Amino acid sequence: MKMTQLPVRFEDIQDAARTLAGQIVRTPCTRSRVLSKLTGTDVWIKFENFQFTASFKERGALNKLAKLTEAERKAGVCAMSAGNHAQGVAYHATRLGIKSVIVMPKNTPFTKVKNTRELGGEVILHGETLADAQAFLEEELVGKRGMTLVHPFDDPLVIAGQGTIALEMLEDAPALDTLVVPVGGGGLIAGIAVTAKALKPDIRIVGVESAGYPSAYAAIQGDLNLVKGGPTIAEGIAVKYIGRQTLAVIRALVDELVRVEEPAIERAIGLLVNVEKVVPEGAGAAGLAALLSDPAKFAGRKVGLVISGGNIDTRLLASVLMRQLVHESRLISLSIDIEDRPGFLARVAGRVGESGGNIIQVHHERLGGIHAKQATLEMLVEAQDEAHAHQIIADLQDAGFQVRRSQGGYGEVE
Repeated sequence: MKMTQLPVRFEDIQDAARTLAGQIVRTPCTRSRVLSKLTGTDVWIKFENFQFTASFKERGALNKLAKLTEAERKAGVCAMSAGNHAQGVAYHATRLGIKSVIVMPKNTPFTKVKNTRELGGEVILHGETLADAQAFLEEELVGKRGMTLVHPFDDPLVIAGQGTIALEMLEDAPALDTLVVPVGGGGLIAGIAVTAKALKPDIRIVGVESAGYPSAYAAIQGDLNLVKGGPTIAEGIAVKYIGRQTLAVIRALVDELVRVEEPAIERAIGLLVNVEKVVPEGAGAAGLAALLSDPAKFAGRKVGLVISGGNIDTRLLASVLMRQLVHESRLISLSIDIEDRPGFLARVAGRVGESGGNIIQVHHERLGGIHAKQATLEMLVEAQDEAHAHQIIADLQDAGFQVRRSQGGYGEVE
């Protein structure tokens, strides 16, 4: 399919850039020296999590809102969303003096509902899924009240707005030869692909999907059963059905689709927090997860990644970071058999301290031993790395203690 036959042209994206100028954050695109060394790739990161609502979704939403007729502005707009799109629509509609109604599933986390309301959107909770929300929206808000739908991805104006990201990336890093982009409904990668291929026809566009939600791959393969669903940390790209218009662009311009597993996404979140000192949501870390999963595919290339958003629940973030500490053996769980006599707990603690370990928590279990004079210490210990963890265990064993190690469900007991 020729670019002139696609639902979005490069000229539409240039027009969107003029519309958005001064109305959104022109987010930085900078090289990561540490991630480049780690992956064997020249890594550049576009920080869309720096937008006011912490997501790229503002671009498409604002471009759509800015193109409304006066009659459409008076009637107001509506959207179905459980997250970033809701906040982008509500924020910019309020700025422009346009009424917005956002339909969210009933199970949407309260913080997202609260944030959307605080940004000026009226929230209606309806149904169990986004499909239920969309059906209600189309019948009640579009059909009966005449409101304009601001679709989260399958709209040419929305796609064009998202495409402005690639304009900025290639202006800041013109040598990029590969762009790795998260794929949910496809609006982001469609806009980026149109822009990038117009400016650099030989540039490689790689889409990244969650392993449980490969909606674009499933559509191209003609087998929707490939979308297994299930829980994922990358909620922003957990979309069952790719957009019709976005799929046309993906078929024509995207060079490859890859799927990433949950552990890779978690590791990518941890690296972005620890290396770049930024907070990404799961979908925003998907591009880096693809590099970590198959570094040979990108070795020696100049790769642009898009951190598409930073709206992650704080408890989930805390869990991810703690799990990464376990994976890296910076937190180790030890079971140590001791005699249930005064001084033994202090002896164990002293030995761990002499080995350079830091005891985070300890539980003294008296009821599980072989006999009444035996007890077990369950200890969570901070170490520097795997080698240091082994040294702490060896030092305890040299002191005569029987030590068992559990990786908190991630590994075998030693």
